[in-house]
Amino acid sequence: MAKAIAVPANSAPSLRRYLPALLVALALFLILYNVFAQPLPEFPEAWNLHLREPLDAFKKWVVGNRANSPAFVYFFNPIANATDWAITLAESFLLWLPWPVLVVGTFLLGNKVSGLRLALLTSLCLLFMGFVGLWDASMQTLALVIAAVTISLLVGIPLGIWMSRSGRGEAVLRPILDGMQTMPAFVYLIPVVLFFGIGVVPAVIAAVIYAVPPVVRLTNLGLRRVSPEVIEAAEAFGSTPRQTLVKVQVPQALPSIMTGVNQTIMMALSIVVIASLVGAGGLGDVVLKSLRRLDVGTALEGGLAIVAMAILLDRLSYAISQINYTSIERHQGFRLFPPGWGDHAWVRTVERWLAAIYHTVGRLEAGLAARLGRALPWLQASLAKHAYWVLSVIVLVLLTVLALAAGWVDFPKTWNLSIAEPVGMVVKWMQRNLYEIGDTGLGTGPMSDFISIYILAPLRVLFEQVIPWEALILLVAALGLWLSGWGLALACILSMLFIGLLGMWEPAVDTFTQVLVAVCATVLIGVPLGVWAARKPAVERILRPILDFLQTIPTFVYLVPVIMLFNLGRVRVSSPRCCMRCHRRCV
Repeated sequence: MAKAIAVPANSAPSLRRYLPALLVALALFLILYNVFAQPLPEFPEAWNLHLREPLDAFKKWVVGNRANSPAFVYFFNPIANATDWAITLAESFLLWLPWPVLVVGTFLLGNKVSGLRLALLTSLCLLFMGFVGLWDASMQTLALVIAAVTISLLVGIPLGIWMSRSGRGEAVLRPILDGMQTMPAFVYLIPVVLFFGIGVVPAVIAAVIYAVPPVVRLTNLGLRRVSPEVIEAAEAFGSTPRQTLVKVQVPQALPSIMTGVNQTIMMALSIVVIASLVGAGGLGDVVLKSLRRLDVGTALEGGLAIVAMAILLDRLSYAISQINYTSIERHQGFRLFPPGWGDHAWVRTVERWLAAIYHTVGRLEAGLAARLGRALPWLQASLAKHAYWVLSVIVLVLLTVLALAAGWVDFPKTWNLSIAEPVGMVVKWMQRNLYEIGDTGLGTGPMSDFISIYILAPLRVLFEQVIPWEALILLVAALGLWLSGWGLALACILSMLFIGLLGMWEPAVDTFTQVLVAVCATVLIGVPLGVWAARKPAVERILRPILDFLQTIPTFVYLVPVIMLFNLGRVRVSSPRCCMRCHRRCV
């Protein structure tokens, strides 16, 4: 019997190895044929799915049946009423609470979870909101964030637990979470407004949809990372599955869960400006109205107030997530200044005074716990352990009574340190002097014209007229196949075809050209700065707060100075290729 000869798998040409090159060659052929032979037709209009008509019909049905449809009577309306009740309760409480109580309470919380530095930072963030005259708007935004985060946690943590305990649940939820995180926040507003109307309720629902994925993912991740040996030990001691989850797995996964809470808080806050488009109010409404008036100063004040709130919530939630619940951490080093400043005598003097104050407060805590323990013997152990919180509650209650009696509820308007007017003057000066600098041909105006005429317009012509849609799909598929394989290539093809079927090919290509130019410019600026910062610690220290500010401030705030310093929209020009195509069509 003849012995079979084994043929190595790599001896035959691999289809995946040569298919990208074949796709690129076919795309080049189509491009050359489109340019030199006969222009290929645009994406067929007959392929349009025309989703607009059924969606408009569905909208009319929703509007007409909102009052009597069981879906609204028994589902959407109860959700809207419960959400509106939660927001109203939180907002009423925050606006009723005297501003000194909130500032002092934030100070006490920050001091307990991290120390004096965080306490001062968070208190200054709150005071800044009052100094710029946006205290009430800030409290409205804070109420919206509290309601959105509370709902997100009530929904997200159980879903994360279910994902960690069910492989099928993870398989079902993972693509849904991917879509929720990838889809632009604006898209959420359309169905939310359709089902819940205008106001704070749709804003909170949109914030929940946008902010719930992080806590779901990180809860699932934290529970899956719990050591199997720990779970086996708990089961060996007779723990039920519920006891194992509550008393073993959740405490072990708490750092990961709190990180998810932190991310959820930041994502809920990031949507406040967008939510103002549907009547959410608060700081987002301040920014939006300022943008409509081209009032750069007021818009910047609202943006900085949002930044201050983001710093406040981020640092507090992060500090809470870093608490070591298994042991009592003792304070070491300076309370206010960095340890490296210890060579200065005045720093050591200030730190000695702070240490004396903390020692006095500690003795007061111990004395209070002892007195209350004698009066309430059954609470003696708890009072001794939580004396700081008991003393804090007593201080806040007394301060509330004093503030209400003295009328210190609203932040004093005489303390307003508005920066709107000087910022507006600076922007107007920049508009007059930087749009065109003398006769040099330099300035933001010539720069805008150059980008529009010589970069954006040619790219638009290239992708809309020179490269036909078939060739562009082939090129993207070849790139996806080369980078990852069949899965990415097929996903790219289906995505681009879906864009065409929606009738959005030209707007998508136009957006792609703008994103391409923005990404290239960002890389050209960001990579050298990143390398420079990596090699120079001083540069890193300078850039870090600037980058934190630029990442936190709402993107809408950038629009006003950009519109005032650069041209609005796109400068439309004709090109030889465009004229040739138009001439051919006209003929």
